[in-house]
Amino acid sequence: MESRRWMNTSQPQTLQIAVFLLYIDAVFIVLYGGLASLFGIALIAGSVAAGFGISNELKWGYGLGIAMAILPFLLNVARNGIAGVLGGDLIGLMFQVALVALLLHPQSREYQRIWFK
Repeated sequence: MESRRWMNTSQPQTLQIAVFLLYIDAVFIVLYGGLASLFGIALIAGSVAAGFGISNELKWGYGLGIAMAILPFLLNVARNGIAGVLGGDLIGLMFQVALVALLLHPQSREYQRIWFK
């Protein structure tokens, strides 16, 4: 019997933290009014689905996780320009960069390449 899980403690620490950050990102989108728009709902659903997919070692979850990590940064650059991003919410930027770095870390990529279906 196959079990589904929200967190997978057998994965490398880089993937565990990335999954946690994806879930936290979804919570912050909800707290800051993301449920008021279809785009916000899509970001919430994408972040939760990516975390769930990575926890269950699914390739689509890893790809969606990378997309959900990069998308907010690209949208912020498109809206404010690179100077606006660097002069704006630096803590949010740090979390975005950390999430991308965790997912693209060699340990995460190697684990994903070997074990994900």
